[in-house]
Amino acid sequence: MTTYQGSCHCGRVKFEADGEIASAMSCNCSICQRKGALMWFVPRSALRLLTPEEDAGSYGFGKHLIRHRFCAVCGIHPYGEATSPAGEAMAAINIRCIEGIDLASIPVTSFDGRAV
Repeated sequence: MTTYQGSCHCGRVKFEADGEIASAMSCNCSICQRKGALMWFVPRSALRLLTPEEDAGSYGFGKHLIRHRFCAVCGIHPYGEATSPAGEAMAAINIRCIEGIDLASIPVTSFDGRAV
């Protein structure tokens, strides 16, 4: 298992995440399309914040099922939080915020979030 490190642009929101990035998801819902996130889903317990949780702002819309977390200083969205259909706490980590990975080598699948 690999431990990845990442952050927002200014570094106010920093994190570590454990796992293996086999793929990422691109969603076309109204917020994901605008922010351009490539999401890697892990159990919430695999994501550890290295900065105080209150340094990350939170945004919800629609059914408020996902907490879109962002840096209030630089505006970058490093991760989101939600509950899986099976009831498990999950994190959707924006792999564009992870240091030292080759984004071009990670397969990306598309999700039609506008249809949900």
